[in-house]
Amino acid sequence: MRRLTTRRPFVAMVTGPGVSVFELAAAWEVFGNDFSYLGVPWYRSVLCSAAEPPFATQMPGLTITDVEPLTALRRAGTVVVPPMTQKDPELFAALRQAHRRGARILSLCTGAFVLAEAGLLDGRTATTHWSQTSNLAKRYPSINVDPCVLYVDGQDILTSAGSAACIDLCLHIVQRDFGAHVANEVARELVMPPHRSGGQAQFISSPIPTASGVDLFAGTLEWAASHLDDDLSVEQLAHRAAMSSRTFARRFRESIGMTPHQWVLRQRVLLAQRLLETTDLAVDQVADASGLGSATNMRTQFRGVLGTSPTSYRRTFQTHAG
Repeated sequence: MRRLTTRRPFVAMVTGPGVSVFELAAAWEVFGNDFSYLGVPWYRSVLCSAAEPPFATQMPGLTITDVEPLTALRRAGTVVVPPMTQKDPELFAALRQAHRRGARILSLCTGAFVLAEAGLLDGRTATTHWSQTSNLAKRYPSINVDPCVLYVDGQDILTSAGSAACIDLCLHIVQRDFGAHVANEVARELVMPPHRSGGQAQFISSPIPTASGVDLFAGTLEWAASHLDDDLSVEQLAHRAAMSSRTFARRFRESIGMTPHQWVLRQRVLLAQRLLETTDLAVDQVADASGLGSATNMRTQFRGVLGTSPTSYRRTFQTHAG
């Protein structure tokens, strides 16, 4: 967890021939827009490339005409690598140099193949779009490929699955830098739900259909999120959803990608983060209000989920909450 300064973090987004527009635009939506009105020194973002513009993107008829040279990576604290067809040794060398210098490097979707080709994922756990995880593992056997998760946070190198998981990873970076309150405000501005944790399943093979087309658990989850200080057992949640406990637990995991207990714990930690950032409640009061019970349990959960203590988390983020 890094301490904030008043300097604007610098983000370099790599682009090039055949770049996927969706992932590039998703990163720009988070890092390229100006959210400084939330009370934090928002990112300064640029596009950069080893290729001379103009060059074609993955979308027919759409070209990129204005980018900075690849030397922008030398100044970047964060480097974003979306999917692209470009295989450029200059890019691989620049990414390795940025990593040695201490830059944080993100790959979005199949941008993981670019990092793999640069040798940056050797000996690490990584993920990519579910349809390409076996290909990544076969081509680069030194990588521990996790096909199930939305993203993998390796601290200095982070990889995401495809599509919406790219936004989840970008919001995760915002949370790391500015806290849960700011990350949730950005998600709301983007008309996105609060960002999902990386361990959530990226591909649900058996979604549960409903006659109305509404999420089967929407009402139950909305109720649970406003009653996190209650005893949210599987039995109680199942009763709210008018199901047996066994059926509820099975369908919840199939639909949400995690167990009810995991989901409730994650929501309680998120609420505790927001309370630490935006109130002066004592730690034991925050633990009680968020459903974590005691300050001791809250410290345990913060260590496990966030790698820090509640006191350190508050000291890092409280004065920066909007």
